[in-house]
Amino acid sequence: MSERGDADRTKRGLIIAIDGPAGVGKSTVARLLARQLGYLYLDTGALYRAIAWKVRDMGVSSDDPLAIAAVLPKTTLQMACGPEQSHVLLDGRDITGELRTPGVTALASMVSAIPAVREWLLPVQRKIGAEGCVVAEGRDIGTKVFPQADVKFFLEADAEVRATRRHLELVAAGHSVQFDQTKRDLTGRDDRDRSRAVAPLIPAPDAEHIDTSSLPVDAVVAHMMAVVAARL
Repeated sequence: MSERGDADRTKRGLIIAIDGPAGVGKSTVARLLARQLGYLYLDTGALYRAIAWKVRDMGVSSDDPLAIAAVLPKTTLQMACGPEQSHVLLDGRDITGELRTPGVTALASMVSAIPAVREWLLPVQRKIGAEGCVVAEGRDIGTKVFPQADVKFFLEADAEVRATRRHLELVAAGHSVQFDQTKRDLTGRDDRDRSRAVAPLIPAPDAEHIDTSSLPVDAVVAHMMAVVAARL
């Protein structure tokens, strides 16, 4: 990168992209990384969950992409980003605490495959990250949302490990769900995310790959911090 590019990047702060499938620990490490850097934490998945929440609340069929697309012009969506958590305001209401249920999660995966939804949310995400100093996590951050991101990570983990993590999260949140069902849901989401026509779940060519299957969270964050420090 040129000296001018380095200066511009230092002035605005870095854009850090973290991608990967469910259960690899993206949200956890993204929050910790943002906290250590004093950056904003952008949970892009929460935006898709918000659309899914509204679709379900309005009784719109998940099998009707045109009806779902018709909901978008009547929607206002804002995200208040902080170093610990991103609060989602849908039509003026904070629905952050209602976005992690199994039903919303499953529907969000279907909604996210609709091109109109992805295009509608793209400027929302880019506006938040425009000033830099942001850690953004999702499934197409380094390839579609911020292809110019200064640092890109792609997290991976064994499917069994990911399903176990996801199941423990759900149980801790008070949801009654069987492990086998959690694993099926996760596998189905993987297939949908990787095979969708628009912005599929794939690593960016310049992403740093990290397998979190057997690594503690602190070790993952420490590795990330070392990579980020080399770019500052």
